Amino acid sequence: MDIKGLLNYINPAELTYQEWVNVGMALKKEGLTAYDWDNWSKNDGRYKTGECYKKWDTFNGSSNMVTGGTIYEYAVRGGFTTESSGIGYALDWDDIITRDDEKTIVDQGYVEEQDIPEPKNWEPKAELIKYLETLFHPDENVGYVTSVYEIDGRLSPTKGHWDRTAKELIEKLKSCEDISYVIGDCNAQAGAWIRFNPLDGLGIKNDNVSDFRYALVESDSLSIGKQYAIMKELELPIATLTHSGKKSLHAIVKIQAKDLQEYKARVDFLYKICDKNGLKIDTQNKNPSRLSRMPGVLRNGAKQFLIATNIGKSSFNEWEEWVEAINDNLPNPEDLSEVWDNMPQLADCLIENVLRKGHKMLIAGPSKAGKSFALIQLTIAIAEGYKWLGFNCTKGKVLYVNLELDRASCLHRFKDVYAAMGIAPNNLNNIDVWNLRGKSVPLDKLAPKLIRRAEKKNYTAIIIDPIYKIITGDENSANQMAEFCNQFDLICTSLKAATIYCHHHSKGSQSGKKSMDRASGSGVFARDPDALIDLVELELNDNIRKAEAAKAKIKGIEKALDKYISNWQDDVGQDDRLSPTQMYDYASSKLNFDQMEVLGEYVANEQVKIRSKSAWRIEGTLREFARFEPVNLWFDYPIHKVDETGILADIKDESLPGKGYKQKMSEGQKGRKGNNLEAVLGAFKELQADSKAKIEDVAGLIGLSEKSIRRYITKDLKDDFTIENGLIIKKE
Repeated sequence: MDIKGLLNYINPAELTYQEWVNVGMALKKEGLTAYDWDNWSKNDGRYKTGECYKKWDTFNGSSNMVTGGTIYEYAVRGGFTTESSGIGYALDWDDIITRDDEKTIVDQGYVEEQDIPEPKNWEPKAELIKYLETLFHPDENVGYVTSVYEIDGRLSPTKGHWDRTAKELIEKLKSCEDISYVIGDCNAQAGAWIRFNPLDGLGIKNDNVSDFRYALVESDSLSIGKQYAIMKELELPIATLTHSGKKSLHAIVKIQAKDLQEYKARVDFLYKICDKNGLKIDTQNKNPSRLSRMPGVLRNGAKQFLIATNIGKSSFNEWEEWVEAINDNLPNPEDLSEVWDNMPQLADCLIENVLRKGHKMLIAGPSKAGKSFALIQLTIAIAEGYKWLGFNCTKGKVLYVNLELDRASCLHRFKDVYAAMGIAPNNLNNIDVWNLRGKSVPLDKLAPKLIRRAEKKNYTAIIIDPIYKIITGDENSANQMAEFCNQFDLICTSLKAATIYCHHHSKGSQSGKKSMDRASGSGVFARDPDALIDLVELELNDNIRKAEAAKAKIKGIEKALDKYISNWQDDVGQDDRLSPTQMYDYASSKLNFDQMEVLGEYVANEQVKIRSKSAWRIEGTLREFARFEPVNLWFDYPIHKVDETGILADIKDESLPGKGYKQKMSEGQKGRKGNNLEAVLGAFKELQADSKAKIEDVAGLIGLSEKSIRRYITKDLKDDFTIENGLIIKKE
């Protein structure tokens, strides 16, 4: 398991300040970067920009400095096990923990060395001029070193010079024969150095760097040829590439940072990519005022020469985007002919003819539709292998993510729904409830936490209720909601489980809208899932209400008879049991005064229940299956029940468009232009979205031809409307 992988199990928000510092010290000890620490720390609400980088520089490698073992300890505390890592052994405290993250670009097994011959017609002056012209503006101060001092038998550069501009140096170089006349004599053994970032002319420290423009990439662990090959394959945005005259290349890489903080972050990223791809970098080179090898001089008889300028990507931003794109984890296109005779197996059904395992489903509906109860009902149906709203469910394990209710209310609701469904709780071990009220985070933050907790649980379905608690961005923005919905795909793919969630209808009337257009926010919500179940309330007429009231009365009477008279069913025929009058007369003949009072209480209670009972119709928009016939339901708190009587079948869905207009047009009024214009305007009002409506939809709604609609718009209604690309558009 890699160190960065362990960080996924540690929530910085749950650590004390000292524990947070310990993580940083351990990361530095194990060879990771301040960028890694900073990026992980951003998940803490206490995060302060730049604090990690400042603190990082204080970790000096003392004997009591913490190691990767501390990170392992914190990760275990956060839920990490050897099982979750996918490895079959336990880490020992002395084990070396390696990183295995993304960003691998170079296949080191196929790296071929590239020859870099010394220049035969070497022109030191021209090389140095080109180097200066490439890296510096004319008025910028250049730092360089030609003198050395000896310590413990080793030659080291002095502070050198920093008071001359690039323009001065270039002009003097152009007018001389030997560069030593400009920069001074170099030590024959040591060569010469130059600082690749411009200075302010006052010194050579980081504080004196006037522009954080470049970073040094140097590696001497590989042959020169392999260094060159890897740098080219990585397409590093190299401004200048110089042969050191010994065993390394000095690549001056474009960083183009606005300040030291950004410089550190970009250099950390650069070094991480190089390291990941076999180019082991000396981390001491991170310093922006660092010296590099100067081209155009000799070093112990070998040439320090300029190999190339401006190779690779043109800028750091372009290179970074390219790196990210290379590692986008997207699959490659596949040749259909190769799979035609060996098609992959389709996922099994989770909800028969509605939803497959590993797919997504959205339940949309208005408030008071009982969406949360429907999701709990579905949770139980899957856990017990029971029907849900008339659809067979495959038995499996479910994680129910509760974002809205307090823990006690949520758990009691499960018990109430079980009782109302009349199902014995034989498979409670198939239901896990994750109560996150008051602890929810945006879905892009929640998804990895959910995946980590669920990856070994073998869930069949993940049910999230409700999603408005975890939406990030503007729900009316298609781009932002597309990114949001992608998180559901991540959950499905990572866990191979269906993801099911609910969302509310948009505000205002739903009249004239198709089912997939009723969900609030961007149309992405409704078009993204593999299955959309839409709930629409049905308006009960007087006849139905009277019938339901009669049923309620009969139910109350039957409860009283069950309480006081055994086997009363033997005395009452089936037809009489459908008549409240006959049932009441029978009860009156069998029960005493006190018992009839109890009967009256039962009847009153049932009448109260029936008044809160509502009727609903569900429609399905399905990607994998044919659309099913609408299902009529009663929401009889706390569950939805399929209407087995058919009494709801004839109720018209008032949200559907056009019923009034079709009726008008059938009454012999089609020949009258005024009525037709009125119908066109009315239909547009019903169908319009963002002041636009399709001609074909308007025509179909009122029973006229598209040609007629076009004629009315272009001749009679041209002052208010126009037509573009098959759309009627209302003028501003």
